[in-house]
Amino acid sequence: MAKGYQNLLTTPGRKLASRQIGIMTKLIVICAVITYFNWGLLYAYSLLVGGIVVIVPNIIFAYKAFKYAGASASRKVMESFYSGVKLKMLYTALLFALVFKFLVISPLIFLSTYCVVVFLTLLLPVFLTER
Repeated sequence: MAKGYQNLLTTPGRKLASRQIGIMTKLIVICAVITYFNWGLLYAYSLLVGGIVVIVPNIIFAYKAFKYAGASASRKVMESFYSGVKLKMLYTALLFALVFKFLVISPLIFLSTYCVVVFLTLLLPVFLTER
């Protein structure tokens, strides 16, 4: 199968993933700026780090999940999807460990932001898909 053909089939998924990641990134930065002016640097930093811990693994997953497409590549599609999920879980766990080991954050703000952004990740495709 030609590489251009694969790219055409994966284009809608990649576009949706990149729009979703872009919207989440913008919302996190805006919320961090608002938080900084209202509650200070520690809370804004914790909020920003909580968002990054969701966004970075999602970028890795999107790259892996939309690498292949088509009926003739169904095995590669499934393998790529599952390896993307595994990498996403691995990077999430690694980032959590690094954050709690090396960064001074507010755990409540960090975990709250993490949960809200994960929920937003599940909710955004409903609003971004064209019907």
